[in-house]
Amino acid sequence: MTAVAVQVRRRLRTWAGAIMAASGGLLLALAFPPVGWWPTAAVGPALLLAAIRHRRAKVAFRLGTLFGLTFFVPLLWWLTNLGVLPWLALSVAQALLLGLLCCAVPAFARLPGWPLWAACWWVTTEAVRSRVPLGGFPWGRLGFSQADAPTLGWASVAGAPGVSAVVALTAAFLAALLTAPRAHRVRFGAGLVVAGTLASGGVFLLPSTHGEHTAKVAVVQGNVPRARNMEEQARVQQVAENHIAATRELARDIKLGKAPQPDLVLWPENATDRDPRTDVGLREGISLAAREVGAPIVVGAILDASHDRIRNTSLLWFPDTGPGRYYAKQQLVPFGEYIPLRDLIGGLGDLQLIPRDFVAGSGPVRLDVGPIHLASSICYEVAYDGQVRGAVRTGANLLAVPTNNATYMRNGSLAEPKQQLAMSRLRAVEHGRSVLVASTTGISAVIAPDGTIVKSTEPWTRKVLNATVPLRSETTLATRLGELPEGGLVLIAVAAMAEGIRRTRRDRRDATPAAATAGDAAPAAGVGADSASAPATVPASDTASVPSAAAPEGAAGER
Repeated sequence: MTAVAVQVRRRLRTWAGAIMAASGGLLLALAFPPVGWWPTAAVGPALLLAAIRHRRAKVAFRLGTLFGLTFFVPLLWWLTNLGVLPWLALSVAQALLLGLLCCAVPAFARLPGWPLWAACWWVTTEAVRSRVPLGGFPWGRLGFSQADAPTLGWASVAGAPGVSAVVALTAAFLAALLTAPRAHRVRFGAGLVVAGTLASGGVFLLPSTHGEHTAKVAVVQGNVPRARNMEEQARVQQVAENHIAATRELARDIKLGKAPQPDLVLWPENATDRDPRTDVGLREGISLAAREVGAPIVVGAILDASHDRIRNTSLLWFPDTGPGRYYAKQQLVPFGEYIPLRDLIGGLGDLQLIPRDFVAGSGPVRLDVGPIHLASSICYEVAYDGQVRGAVRTGANLLAVPTNNATYMRNGSLAEPKQQLAMSRLRAVEHGRSVLVASTTGISAVIAPDGTIVKSTEPWTRKVLNATVPLRSETTLATRLGELPEGGLVLIAVAAMAEGIRRTRRDRRDATPAAATAGDAAPAAGVGADSASAPATVPASDTASVPSAAAPEGAAGER
């Protein structure tokens, strides 16, 4: 092979990999709301794996980062409501982290049965992203794209990691089929069929929608002004008044027989902009609304804390006695509810609009009203497995997701509330509980334990959702197993990577004497000769899966 041919081959291989990685990221983004083409959740990662499995680690990093950029940039478009810089900063940070994690793929991609290890690796990447840095950012997990897919039922067995695993397994076998030589396509095609059948089997795993008891609930969406910018929205003082008014309207409808008497009323996150326990006017307004509606209200309240800080809470408010127990949000939003390195960057841009840091709650708290045992996951927290699981394990038979999405909807985008709603649907299935989503501006919803949306609101409207929901105390396998499925898959991925590294080092060590002997015995090869740089031995597993068009490990051309 001439030097020119080698250069052409190298360029074609580089461009092919880049196109596959970029296309894969875009296809994965399309799997999530607002588009919601859930089948592409397997196609996107398949293209990434096909692009990087025969590459060197440094090339896998570049292609993985490219995939991450074309995935996270459109997925997180709603962050442009905060500004271009936060949107790009978070997208680039997540892309770089994914690129680093992609460096591990070539280590195990030559092992027998590598699609299995690839599925475990994908769950590992999600586990890492969900924890670091600054508490992690779980947005974009494969499981969160499957709210309308048959795979959703796997959430009741192994939670969000289980759903991600079956989607990733399908993706890995699709990648193996794309890169396999003709002689092995039947084998990988059969694996793809098995993986697809396994994923589709989730339809038989959905929880029952019946419970030991039922409760009548009312979800209040009071709406807020659609402010033009962050500063204007931060000055809005009428959020609480809107929700008080909407609840009093509900009370009038109850008296007229237009609405059922609820056992519990749920308000969204930040329904009060000041502490209602100490603000006399606000306290009187909430108490009046509770008395008129004749039911306790779970108020999304900002409460004062020590050292001039505040708490983001779900506060139980009784008609006769006023404020009771509250749950304080544990998983705080960096740069939204607290400023890392505040002394250094706290005065920059819109960060000035966050003058005080929130205090994180110390653990889950159950709010009881008769047979209702309510646990709350406030807004961003619904993305975190451990927080939701901890809430359910308090003995909760009903879940609430109070949220405030107004900031991310100013430009008309519904991507953020729809993505959050999809997460709430997965949590309903994962724990077999009804979920109440209460938003200041939308989308509020009542979700059944099988993940179906019973009722929902339109955005930027005042609306009250009345529904009768089952109260289920039976725990799913996912609730009982907790972190074990994810932890097991991570351990398998680490073991596969370690074995892949061991085999690669062994093969290189064994190839060195043979290469030296061949170099002494044979005349110098041409610059572009593949045989000059190919290893003397290639593992049987590699020959079974390397595509005929792809250069083997160590061959000429960029890897």
